Amino acid sequence: MMDRVMIDCRKYPSDNNCQVTIAGTHDEVLEIAAWHDVTAHGHVDGPELRAMIEKDIVAA
Repeated sequence: MMDRVMIDCRKYPSDNNCQVTIAGTHDEVLEIAAWHDVTAHGHVDGPELRAMIEKDIVAA
């Protein structure tokens, strides 16, 4: 069984008061969170963004 992890946008202030929570395997959460940060929050995908996401992923 793969470990389930999550990341929660509500932990961070945003202009659009984002309420998204993403859960799944580590790889799924990392990929979807990066896509979400780019499309919903205007970040640029790259090593810095993914390192930030990695730090915020927690066990679900």
